Amino acid sequence: MVASHLLSRRSWIRGTVIALPLTALILSGCGTAAKNDTYDLPAAVDGSGPAAKSRQILIASPTALRSLDSEQIVIRVSPSEIQYLSKAQWGDKLPRIVQSKLVEAFENSGKLGGVGMPGQGLAIDYQIVTDIRSFEIDASHGNQAVVEISAKILNDRNGSVRAQKVFRAMAPAGGDNDGFVKGLDRAFSTVASEIVSWTLRSI
Repeated sequence: MVASHLLSRRSWIRGTVIALPLTALILSGCGTAAKNDTYDLPAAVDGSGPAAKSRQILIASPTALRSLDSEQIVIRVSPSEIQYLSKAQWGDKLPRIVQSKLVEAFENSGKLGGVGMPGQGLAIDYQIVTDIRSFEIDASHGNQAVVEISAKILNDRNGSVRAQKVFRAMAPAGGDNDGFVKGLDRAFSTVASEIVSWTLRSI
């Protein structure tokens, strides 16, 4: 499990762990895995910006730390401690979902000549290279969904970086597993839309 050791039994008794309803929804230890509800990021996303019909782009597979490179949904309970949302998981590894949704967002914009992933055989002008820095529920600050993704536009002809930027969005989340995922979906939709608009203005 990618999480810090929980506080001792004595600390629980003394109430030093955050006393939130959320604690009942978090995996607090290793044990028999329960059947999980499986989630996607359903919101349709596009972006605004000038048309670039003569350009074709490739969405590279996002990089991420091991804690995010999985099907688990991350809950941050303190700056140094993460846990995973109980009885819930993504439908695929998170970077694959983000990659697929970014492709969808660029396609929905209708502004490009082509959008693809590695292996699809497109003649590429630019690669969109991303790193998922945060994709979590921050339980230490009022149950906020936080999504932060850094992006680079890489000229596929000469390997130079055309532009780079970090995108971050937050959204309220909570209540139950559905509420946490909906918050992450809203935050990611904002980030994805901003990445599309920024890319169209930059190429």
